[in-house]
Parts: sequence; structure tokens; C-alpha cells
Amino acid sequence: MTAPTDTNEATRIPLNRGRVLTAAVDLADREGIDALTMRRLGQELGVEAMSLYNHITNKEDLLDGVVEMLVMEINDRATDVPPVSGADDWKRAVRDRILIARTVLVSHPWAPRVIESRTEMTPTLIGYFDALLGLMVHGGFSYDLAHHAMHALGSRALGFTQELFVPDDNGSSSTMTSEAIQQMAVAFPNIAGMLQVIVHDPGEDSLGWCDDQTEFIFGLDLLLNGLDTLRKE
Repeated sequence: MTAPTDTNEATRIPLNRGRVLTAAVDLADREGIDALTMRRLGQELGVEAMSLYNHITNKEDLLDGVVEMLVMEINDRATDVPPVSGADDWKRAVRDRILIARTVLVSHPWAPRVIESRTEMTPTLIGYFDALLGLMVHGGFSYDLAHHAMHALGSRALGFTQELFVPDDNGSSSTMTSEAIQQMAVAFPNIAGMLQVIVHDPGEDSLGWCDDQTEFIFGLDLLLNGLDTLRKE
């Protein structure tokens, strides 16, 4: 007589690295990156945490894999970018690709923090930068100028900017009263003057205190226009 089969065991989808990483991204989207632990991820997948180690070496490997998934999403979407039609079209193509990366990161607002923490370049990430470099070289950049360009773009090439200061809720300029700004004016007249006219109001397309869409595009266009001038020299 055949022993009864556990329906859950019979219908459970086998684990693999891709499924584990997809679940990790989904979990971080819903609960934040701090909720992404091996134990919590195991619960999400309906398995013991130890089962994950058949597919993920450790927490660092998990975070490397999560970044890999994000860059794969960027690269997949980048296939919609029209090909470069000539040397002068490099700027449009690079801009489009970077703004696609920005769109992906905005849908995963925890991503910049994870990307900044990584120390290894994965093959998919190398492929992303190789494609950007290819657009520049096709547009007439020397490898030397393209190298300078990548340094100038920095994290902006991946769709986000690294902020110098990230104040807490009580320190944001958007919550400062006019009286507080006036008190600052004596010691810091230029900062106070700026805060009187500039207030960041982060919306859905913001990735940080100052990293909103307007500031991101302003900086990106400034860099690309400057690089185009150097390219033509």
C-alpha cells in the first residue's frame, strides 16, 4: 500500500538561486532591506533557513545576488533604447540608459544603499558599464576620455547620487521654521539664503533627501553636455 503523499510537499516548487533572489527582492520591496535576513527569507519561501544555503553562500552572497537581479532588470529594459544613429547620438543613448536605471531603482528605493555596500563587480554589472562605455566610444570618445567620464558620472551612471549628508526627520530643511532659518543666517548666511528659496519635497521619484528627479536630471545633463564639449575638442 502506498503511503499518503503530503500535498504541500508534492506541489512545492523546487528552490533554485533565481527563485531565492526573486523572493529576496520582493521581500525588500515590501518590508525594507533591513528585513532581509536568511531566517525571514526562509519563512517567505516556506523552508528552513538552512535550506537556502544550498543556493546562497551567506548574507553577502545574497546581497551580491540581489544587486545582480536589479542590474539584470536594468539591462532587460535597456533593450528598448534605440540604437545609436551616429556619433552625435551618443548622449541621447547614454541618457536614456541611465534614466532607465533610475526608473528601476526608484521602484526599489532600498537599492542604492545595497549597491554602495558592495565591493565586488558581478559579470552583469560589468556588462552594464561595458555597454555605457561602448556608447561613448562609438560616439567618438577615446578610452581615456571615457574613463574620465565614468569617474565623473560615478553612481549617477547607475541611476542614483550619493548624498553627502542625510539629515533625520528633525533636521530636514523642509521642516525648519522661518525663525530657525533666520537664526542660522548670522552664522551661515549663504546656507540660510539658499534654504529660504530651495526646499526639497521628495515625491515618488525620489531616492533621498536631495536625490529627487529634478536634481538627478539637472546633474546628469550638466555632465553629459560638458562631456560632449570635451569630445568635440
